[in-house]
Amino acid sequence: MSLVVNELTKVYGAQYALNAISFTVNEGEIVAFLGPNGAGKSTTMKITTGFLAATSGTVLVNGMDVANRPMDVKRITGYLPEHNPLYPDMYVHEYLAFTGGLYGLSGKKLKTRVGEMVDMCGLSAEQNKKIEALSKGYRQRVGLAQALLHNPKVLILDEPTSGLDPNQLAEIRKLIKEVSKDKTVLFSTHIMQEVQAICDRVIVINKGTIVADARLAELVGKGESRMLIVEFEKPVALTEVEKLPGVMHARPMGETVIGIMPVPGADVRPAVFKFSAEQGNSLVGLRWDENSLENVFAELTRDNGH
Repeated sequence: MSLVVNELTKVYGAQYALNAISFTVNEGEIVAFLGPNGAGKSTTMKITTGFLAATSGTVLVNGMDVANRPMDVKRITGYLPEHNPLYPDMYVHEYLAFTGGLYGLSGKKLKTRVGEMVDMCGLSAEQNKKIEALSKGYRQRVGLAQALLHNPKVLILDEPTSGLDPNQLAEIRKLIKEVSKDKTVLFSTHIMQEVQAICDRVIVINKGTIVADARLAELVGKGESRMLIVEFEKPVALTEVEKLPGVMHARPMGETVIGIMPVPGADVRPAVFKFSAEQGNSLVGLRWDENSLENVFAELTRDNGH
């Protein structure tokens, strides 16, 4: 069971939301789909699940073309959209039973499956509440339960951990890992710790184009992606730091702390020392950050001004 995206393009007027992207996700893989807001993640997922038509290119799910066989694809696909479309006036168990009915489940089989999903997604205490009374975290759980209800072979999860507290994050992370053993899973997130905890492969999209597709260890291990963490005594203007020689880009990491990504091969420390002295702003700390997915992501998706 695999998901194959080939030369997928989506154009709105003159704007390319997706520009001939291609990738494959195989059975048993949990692949993180990363990118800044507006990069094309949700568009890709909507086309993959048959909710949006592509301008050109193909998506094959278990060898079936989504454009030609949308209903067959939906029968084996579980989808949690970015904006979780629930019916707030329904009770949790009622909504899950309704969703199961849409997938053709009925009678004892439906009742059993709803019970399994309530337990699996930690909804036992909430199942007799109306969805409108639930917190955002529990609504996400309900959305995940409906995506898993018909035991799909392919799971498409768009920001599945949005709104969850740290305890819920750990539980949902464990759940995704457990259910993925015999499934094909593609999920998007902005939480890099989630990626490092449950994925071994990462696809990065930026401005409608795939800019990286690699094993997590490979992605983090390559490139000059160490960041220099500089702590000043007093707050400093980010724009001034970015003008220093050898600085590729910088980002705030606290009121007086700035992360500097150097141009590959450059040592920016002498320039930082000089800047600190000229500004009369003492250095409190200076250290190299280890390679991280955050740093690599920032490198791959930074705006070069064109």
